[in-house]
Amino acid sequence: MTLEPRAALKQYFGFSDFRPGQGEVIAHLLAGRSSAAVFPTGGGKSLCYQLPALLLPGVTLVVSPLIALMKDQIDALSARGIAAQRLDSTLSADEYRDVMQQVRDGALQLLYVAPERFQNERFREAIQRLRVSLFAVDEAHCISEWGHNFRPDYLKLVEFASRCRAERVLALTATATPQVLDDICRAFAIEPTCAVRTGFYRPNLKLLTTPVTAAARDEQLIARLRERPAGPTIVYVTLQRTAEQVAERLAAAGFSARPYHAGMEDDHRAAVQDWFLETAHGIVVATIAFGMGIDKANIRYVYHYNLPKSLENYSQEIGRAGRDGEPAICEMLVCLADLAPLENFAYGDTPTLPAVRGLVQEIFGLPPHFDVSYHELSARHDIRVLVVRTLLTYLELDGYLEGGTPFYSSFKFQALKPSAEILGHFEGERRQFLEQVFRQVHKAKTWLHIDVDQAARTLNAPRDRIVRALDYLAEQGWLDLKAEGTRNQYQRRRMPADLEALARSLLERTVQRQEREIHRLGEVLELIRHNGCQVAALCHHFGEALREACGHCSWCLAGGMAVELSQRPAAAIDQSRIRQALALRREHRDALADATAVARLLCGVSSPSLAKAKLSSHVLFGSLAEVPFAQVLAALQAAGA
Repeated sequence: MTLEPRAALKQYFGFSDFRPGQGEVIAHLLAGRSSAAVFPTGGGKSLCYQLPALLLPGVTLVVSPLIALMKDQIDALSARGIAAQRLDSTLSADEYRDVMQQVRDGALQLLYVAPERFQNERFREAIQRLRVSLFAVDEAHCISEWGHNFRPDYLKLVEFASRCRAERVLALTATATPQVLDDICRAFAIEPTCAVRTGFYRPNLKLLTTPVTAAARDEQLIARLRERPAGPTIVYVTLQRTAEQVAERLAAAGFSARPYHAGMEDDHRAAVQDWFLETAHGIVVATIAFGMGIDKANIRYVYHYNLPKSLENYSQEIGRAGRDGEPAICEMLVCLADLAPLENFAYGDTPTLPAVRGLVQEIFGLPPHFDVSYHELSARHDIRVLVVRTLLTYLELDGYLEGGTPFYSSFKFQALKPSAEILGHFEGERRQFLEQVFRQVHKAKTWLHIDVDQAARTLNAPRDRIVRALDYLAEQGWLDLKAEGTRNQYQRRRMPADLEALARSLLERTVQRQEREIHRLGEVLELIRHNGCQVAALCHHFGEALREACGHCSWCLAGGMAVELSQRPAAAIDQSRIRQALALRREHRDALADATAVARLLCGVSSPSLAKAKLSSHVLFGSLAEVPFAQVLAALQAAGA
């Protein structure tokens, strides 16, 4: 007999009642309706798919970009006797095979995957055989171009949900403005009445904004840490090197502090994360990579050493404090010198017109059915991989292209048994075929490599048969198999009337995204300067009206006085840097093809060409990071670049 939702809540999770919004979302799902949940960080979004997964037939597929969240939730679910697994990049070959076998056997109630997993043709084939009762999409704001973290992979999730015949969809996010929520509901065909938004307001969080100079910032942070009772603390910074430097300074001042950023090895990051979960007084100095999916309820302090990129980022980051309901302090150290580096990041995702023109000409010069590597396109046209994918997604949405199933151009493997022993399990034509496949293998240092397309042509055999054969050998535990060289298939639906006009249109869309990023940064400054309750203004941004002043933000605590900010400091350009960069350009014409590329170098904005030429580690890289990008570009153009 099927449990009632509240009985299941008590039996499996130990709670007697739902948090605000949870019961309403779950009721929609159990009635067969898709739903959206906009709950603040720590508001209990995960229960909205975990509990229905126990009451619905089939499997619940949870799409999340957060490996830490997957690990934590699966550990907790397994401890409750709930069959849940994940597929992510940290699994060993044996672990991956075991999870996929459970998927094929229909043994799982919940399966967590990253959005990129749908690019795996073997995974897509396996999922389409299952009954997917619920397709849950975490961080659903990523589907909206108006969101602060747009990802083209998310636009494809609508198609994937349809392809696997998902019976209902749940979209979840902590940071959706009314416009972003409209986008989410439109994309997943969620009725507006089935979108549940709970209150953003957190009465236990004290929100402080403190103007500082760059020179005094470290001293101010150390003073704050010393004058307040010790407790688990996150210090958010913008750059990886800043995380290292600040953590070192705090450690030298006697604090238990460690850095965390995406440039660290996976094992090192995991060790810092585990340490922080266990420590009572530890400080993590982190880029925004830290905290997403971390289940630590007693974080007492969140400091923003650098300005947050947007109000959405800010709300997510402060939302990690005080999730136990106890008082917590969130303090932003406001330094206007941070503005230029943050603005310059936005320019890094905006390609030049020649770059977009070259990409468009290549794509529409290919046959009607073609496949491409995003990384190769990125390198050829000096456009970041994420932007390449976004531009091709635009071409799909505008009806020029139709995406097909991605595939791997090559595989690498290690034989776990001698080839003679493997072949001994087969006879006749199947054995002969495998012998021919093995003869197409090329040995490197430790791995064996096979170009599947070349092998298919040489053997005059279907490509799929070779892939299935390798997959079978891996499933039997005879090979440790890894795919390489993802290629993305497309079919041209129509030709543009004017390639130049199309290139300019695509460029304009990237410029608009750049302008939205700059605008979001401006909204952060508006909140800081706001002559009124800052918490009420933040709530309004996310569609919630606070009836009275909060009493615990800087404006309220100062008796109704707005924060005074000095004028943005003028940035002087060291002309010797300009001359050195122009001299360097003569040595690296390919990587520094125009003034924009040189400006990226000086402002510390990486690009495929700069990385390929190893200029991201050059002494000039980032030497003018404190100067606005447009000002550096103008100086270069005036110098004849």
